[in-house]
Amino acid sequence: MKHNGAEEYGGPLFWAHYSYIGLSPKGLKDQYADYWQLNRNQALINYEYCVENPGGYEGYGDNCWGLTASYTVDGYTAHMPVKNDRGVITPTAALSSFPYTPDQSMRALKHFYNDLGNRIWGQYGFYDAFSIQDNWYPQRYLAIDQLTIAPMIENYRTGLLWKLFMGAPEIQEGLKKLGFTVEER
Repeated sequence: MKHNGAEEYGGPLFWAHYSYIGLSPKGLKDQYADYWQLNRNQALINYEYCVENPGGYEGYGDNCWGLTASYTVDGYTAHMPVKNDRGVITPTAALSSFPYTPDQSMRALKHFYNDLGNRIWGQYGFYDAFSIQDNWYPQRYLAIDQLTIAPMIENYRTGLLWKLFMGAPEIQEGLKKLGFTVEER
């Protein structure tokens, strides 16, 4: 990977998650993008960036990745490759990417739960963020960051939320009016 500029590495992974809890990116296209490919590529770039680990952060790797907006050691920020990488991993980034990166996301899930365990897992699921580099494991939840995990895993498993939302006639009509096409995948 060459690091010429942050733009080519996408932004925080929530860009590929929040809008797509109901709106299926599969086959969704307009004059600007194929949204399935756009989101999949962003997730893969985020994953590859963490595997490559140009910042040399302890803990980053094949089974520990995911940069998106979350708490950080000194506040809250939108973590992203190149432009704003502070050595903080946010579990929701990798886990909500299941539809786009199922193998990579499963490795992260197993590592987060089995290896990091109660350092990043509590009564209500995974805590918001952590940094192995800084030995920072705040036992803090942030609902908006947990929001996308279960729905995106279900979209990967069955496509349930995508089918329900995309099956609504008013959604199909609205997408057409906005210039989108939806091709079956």
